[in-house]
Amino acid sequence: MIQTDFQGQKLPLLGFGAMRLPLVEGTSTIDEAQTEKMVDYAMAHGLNYFDTAYPYHGGMSEVVISRLLQKYPRESYYLADKYPGHQLASSYDPAAIFEDQLKKCNVEYFDFYLLHNVCELAMPAYTDPKWGIVDYFVQQKKLGRIRHLGFSTHASPATVETFLDQYGDQMEFCQIQLNYLDWTLQNAKAKCELLGRRHIPIWVMEPVRGGKLAKLSDTDRKKLAAFRPSATPAEWAFRWLQGVENVNVILSGMSTMEQLMENVRIFESAAPLTQQENAALLEVAEGMKNSVPCTACRYCVAGCPMGLDIPFLLSIDNELRFAPAMNIGMRVDALPENKRPSACIACGKCTRICPQHIDIPGEMHAMVRLLAQSPSWAQICREREEAAKKLKG
Repeated sequence: MIQTDFQGQKLPLLGFGAMRLPLVEGTSTIDEAQTEKMVDYAMAHGLNYFDTAYPYHGGMSEVVISRLLQKYPRESYYLADKYPGHQLASSYDPAAIFEDQLKKCNVEYFDFYLLHNVCELAMPAYTDPKWGIVDYFVQQKKLGRIRHLGFSTHASPATVETFLDQYGDQMEFCQIQLNYLDWTLQNAKAKCELLGRRHIPIWVMEPVRGGKLAKLSDTDRKKLAAFRPSATPAEWAFRWLQGVENVNVILSGMSTMEQLMENVRIFESAAPLTQQENAALLEVAEGMKNSVPCTACRYCVAGCPMGLDIPFLLSIDNELRFAPAMNIGMRVDALPENKRPSACIACGKCTRICPQHIDIPGEMHAMVRLLAQSPSWAQICREREEAAKKLKG
């Protein structure tokens, strides 16, 4: 496993993200037996950095990951957790949540602790002295209950800089969405440059953009295969990151043993892209920019008054953009009418909290138009029924 140096500690370059753990088929329950096998495999191969958060898997990610790590000596792994200040509320109690996290994880300290998604909407909460959020966690670090304090962010470079102007001296690392598509699409390049100037190490999230960069078109795959015939799309994404300066940890939210094994293989040795390969990959990225940049973080879902599964609907939207087909319409037809994109009332709550700044109501409206133009399952059923009647007549 490739290692990096962080303040004299050796960290694995690949980190185990616990946002997308395997689920029991047909449920939203974490498959703990499968997750245990993955944790054991990771530990056996030098992948000993585990990243969880208060809202992941409805609060169960912390419980399951920490329970599975109990069999290992505490000093043999790194556990990272986050304070959910990005979840808009009328009041904030960092002490209550932090104590709950320590109890849920059955630990006396967190190796790495982050302020979760310091973004434009969350800045008032994180910076308001009334809540004292940053001051509280700085104090916990002094008490040894946090070894290293940092923050994650989906904010613009300007907002990140504003936060660092106020709290930069207290932040030891920063976790950002970084991949070859967002290098320009979300101006991740500017964030990397800013953090470099501030001498703040980078932790990477969404390296394959929720799996989207692991499923390239045949055309894009052939273009890249001319350089590295055996490299998978996921490997291209990770190898690109191996060439980005100031990156200490690359988190991958792995849902299957196969994904874990492939990632461990990729991170056994460094093989960053050549200049020519980098240019080819960024050219592929340019061709992908007509898709909706949803990463299925699900921040938008909790506040939707209609209870829409927005990430699911946006995933269908992206499929419709590429190739409208009957099976896509069938997935929408299977939903209750009040859970379809047409049920969106355009209140805008989802857009205000979206880390990707997606105009979700606009996308829902556009999706309704696309669905009207594409074959639907209901339409196919009607046509088959009419054809059957004609045969009988």
